[in-house]
Amino acid sequence: MKRTAVYPFTAIVGQEDMKLALILNVINPSLGGVLIKGEKGTAKSTAVRALADLLPAMEAVKDCPFHCDPQDTNRMCEKCLSKESQSLATQSIKMRVVELPVSATEDRVVGTLDIEHAIQYGEKKFEPGLLAEANRNILYVDEINLLDDHVVDVLLDAAAMGVNTVEREGVSYSHPARFVLVGTMNPEEGDIRPQLLDRFGLSVTVAGENETEKRVEVVKRRLAYEQDDDSFLAQYQAEQTELAQKIMQASRLVPQVTIDDDLLVRVAQMAIALDVDGHRADITVIKTALTLAAFDGRDQAGLEDVKQAAWLALPHRMRRRPFEEGALDRAKIEELLNEK
Repeated sequence: MKRTAVYPFTAIVGQEDMKLALILNVINPSLGGVLIKGEKGTAKSTAVRALADLLPAMEAVKDCPFHCDPQDTNRMCEKCLSKESQSLATQSIKMRVVELPVSATEDRVVGTLDIEHAIQYGEKKFEPGLLAEANRNILYVDEINLLDDHVVDVLLDAAAMGVNTVEREGVSYSHPARFVLVGTMNPEEGDIRPQLLDRFGLSVTVAGENETEKRVEVVKRRLAYEQDDDSFLAQYQAEQTELAQKIMQASRLVPQVTIDDDLLVRVAQMAIALDVDGHRADITVIKTALTLAAFDGRDQAGLEDVKQAAWLALPHRMRRRPFEEGALDRAKIEELLNEK
């Protein structure tokens, strides 16, 4: 059966902040995901699916429902860890976009424990949920602002701990649940809980293109893709390969990137001046700056990296009260970071 074609990531016109935020999160999943806000029809879902299709295969333990990394014993499930001394069979798998529907039940998200089996046989039997599928993948929630509160709570727990724990009748089961969380929402359809909002490392706002030439190009490319997807994909193959290689090189470089103490001080002073809550904003700005430098092939983050990082990491942390819109512009960031 022919594989369903996915619109190429590099063929998306404009939306540069959105594309950059997604790329940075797959280079460095510890950034905490990205929230994409904007009206319908602005390529939000297309970009998320296209990003996963762009990336090369990763190594995983064969037949493991959590796709454990055979090289990372700190983040293995119990079953894989018990076989650590043995030779684990591996397989190459593509990163996936696991979609969490707004209507999903808590059991569908976290998985279920078979209590009768545990009582009868004295062993745990776990049916994996969406968080299991999402481990080492992209967890995508469209209309995340409409998600039920109890599902938001389990998402917050898993995102914070990197582990999903299910407890039923005194029996518990845990498995790794580290994923790139991508949420999209149309602000006109309601706001998002502040607790969940703060969990996103980066946020971007997208809108339809205002330039005539770009709008025409959007239409041309879409029509060409629908008319002959194979030819369209071939047209962008070289760019896709180049970007994929750049992302993989950046992933390897990130741990080696450094930043001067002077920039750490400037970020701290900026956070104080903007009166953002806690220290998560400072940490995310610095980590994003390091990742930006790696994406550019450098082992030293500079002031321009910090400015770009602040633009991606701070706007959704500017609100001071629930459901109050924050306000931040690039000029303000420039002004604060240029101060000594």
